[in-house]
Amino acid sequence: MAREFSVGQVAKRSGLSVSALHFYERKGLIRSHRTSGNQRRYDRDVLRRLAIVRMGTELGIPLSEVAEALARVPVGHTPSADDWRAMSVLWHEKLDRRIVLMTRMRDELNGCIGCGCLSTANCPLMNLEDHLGREGSGPRRLLREGKDSYIS
Repeated sequence: MAREFSVGQVAKRSGLSVSALHFYERKGLIRSHRTSGNQRRYDRDVLRRLAIVRMGTELGIPLSEVAEALARVPVGHTPSADDWRAMSVLWHEKLDRRIVLMTRMRDELNGCIGCGCLSTANCPLMNLEDHLGREGSGPRRLLREGKDSYIS
């Protein structure tokens, strides 16, 4: 089994473009070394690191936080299931919050569209007399804590 890969091989194996690999390398998420002919080569552990980067970004974790989590894995060490568990613990609370917000948004959109007026500013059911505007800017109902937060 190959111990190192060219940038093209890593791109093919990871499903990422060569430019994405170069970007992730500049951001410190992965690393490469040069051959005597000055060609870029990646060790096998880069494939696991890229899988973590892809999963983190799919989950909406900022690259800076993915980089911070990967920085805890020693260089040259292939991230293990234990490493992944440690990273996911760091992201767990943030992901739970995102799930709550996304669920609220989904429910809010369904409720608004279901009433037929298509206006959250003037909706007599969801925002009577624009009381939410008096609370401040932004998606007031979605950002509230508690399970009844999207109900007026």
